[in-house]
Amino acid sequence: MLQMIVLGIICGLLLGFVLQRGRFCVVGAYRDLLIAKDGRMFLATFIVIAIQSVGVYVLRDTGIIQFGNDGFPWLGTILGGFIFGIGMVLAGGCATGTWYRAGEGMIGSWVALFGYMLGAAMTKYGVWKATGDHLVSYRTSDTYIHETLNVSPWLLVIVLIIIVGILVIREFKKPKLPMFKMKPKKTGLAHILFEKRWHPFVTALLVGLIAIVAWPLSAMTGRMFGLGITTPSANILTFLITGDDALIDWGTFLVLGIFLGAFIAAKGSGEFRWRLPDMKTLRNNAFGGMIMGFGASIAGGCTIGNGLVNSALFAWQGWVAIVFFLLGTWVAAYFTIIRKQKSSSASKAA
Repeated sequence: MLQMIVLGIICGLLLGFVLQRGRFCVVGAYRDLLIAKDGRMFLATFIVIAIQSVGVYVLRDTGIIQFGNDGFPWLGTILGGFIFGIGMVLAGGCATGTWYRAGEGMIGSWVALFGYMLGAAMTKYGVWKATGDHLVSYRTSDTYIHETLNVSPWLLVIVLIIIVGILVIREFKKPKLPMFKMKPKKTGLAHILFEKRWHPFVTALLVGLIAIVAWPLSAMTGRMFGLGITTPSANILTFLITGDDALIDWGTFLVLGIFLGAFIAAKGSGEFRWRLPDMKTLRNNAFGGMIMGFGASIAGGCTIGNGLVNSALFAWQGWVAIVFFLLGTWVAAYFTIIRKQKSSSASKAA
């Protein structure tokens, strides 16, 4: 148990610190791609996938870890991914973003986090379990893309690295926009850790490395998977209600570590403060969090478990989920942001 606690907390602390300082949130990446036409953070998510894909297949080929082969739950992934995408926008953050923003003192994220934990627990263990089990029962026999194509996974790894590498080089060749820089108050390592603005690609590199390390750390405690947010979040709430300590594993301490790591980063950078949004936003946070928990549960993972981890394994579930995360995010962004902007512009023009 001590090993589980220490390894989970350490990995979570690192991840939470990096996520908070790098402002790495997947819903922001998806939303910015549509609204601001800014694809840097979206590309950063694929940097994480590419880096992790190299690491996990090296670990697999050396026998340190192994992957499951449970088929592709296509219906649950499609519906759950779309619902999760809508929930992300309403909740104001993805699953991991909600955890780290709660560590910054955002009350709306606390509300969204509780809704997320509740929705996931209800789907995995409660009144929505029958529905969730039915949806995920529709599955194909092939789990992985390379399995279907009958090629080595390393071929897909190489192709992904080349594509991501080309896009990163193109991004760096773009002219840099002038940025206002405040005079630094800290120096040395303190400046880098708590004050300097982190480039999205640097953050992605660090997240990718942490995602690789998560696999053997988790495997050492008997849990054969990498980063995961949904099941540990559901397990925390269910454990608090039932007292069933069988629900506590490495992933539980990972998510608690994310919260603590984000808190440390926010306090060190002076970004921690309690912030209470208006009642309408709180309502959206609660509802968004709950359907986000439901969606992630039937999709087999959130934007971390599916969008970064299963995609790095080249599982069909991960890549199809990304598509429907995007669609759900864009639909919700249209009705909550874009349509209001168009209506406001039309009113001013009139």
